Amino acid sequence: MTKPSTFPSVLRELLRTHQAFLSYAASHVHKLDLTLPQYDVIITLGNTAGMTPKKLGEQTLITKGTLTGVVSRLEYKGLVQRAASKKDGRSQVVRLTEAGKTLYESSFPEHLQHINRLFDDYSSEEITVLEADLVRLYQAVVRARSMHDEEVAVDIDEEG
Repeated sequence: MTKPSTFPSVLRELLRTHQAFLSYAASHVHKLDLTLPQYDVIITLGNTAGMTPKKLGEQTLITKGTLTGVVSRLEYKGLVQRAASKKDGRSQVVRLTEAGKTLYESSFPEHLQHINRLFDDYSSEEITVLEADLVRLYQAVVRARSMHDEEVAVDIDEEG
């Protein structure tokens, strides 16, 4: 017996949920005069001494090409600063300014409350199961992407 196609219903719900979540999260972040990617950088840098742009990109959900502009806009707003790394003068470290630290400390607890409201009707067991299912789906996507990339590489090698 074959499984019915999951694309129409499950993936539609996943995408709808993702869009609704981003909209909900943005409703709080926009009150701070920030975009979601900007706030992602703020909360990622919060409680750290700063990090390289490469590490910041790995820790956030922001693509490398977008990150430079996001950091530049936050720098313009006076919330982050870039400085030469003390370990390696050739690389930079992005860190929160005092204004950025103040924003992080005053807004992050409220932001967590805002997000946690989404899970008020879930038991801790349901949250654990949901997280496990999402991790499993993520791993399946990563595996499929890896297999696809390997197939493309083989095709290119055979053509070359």
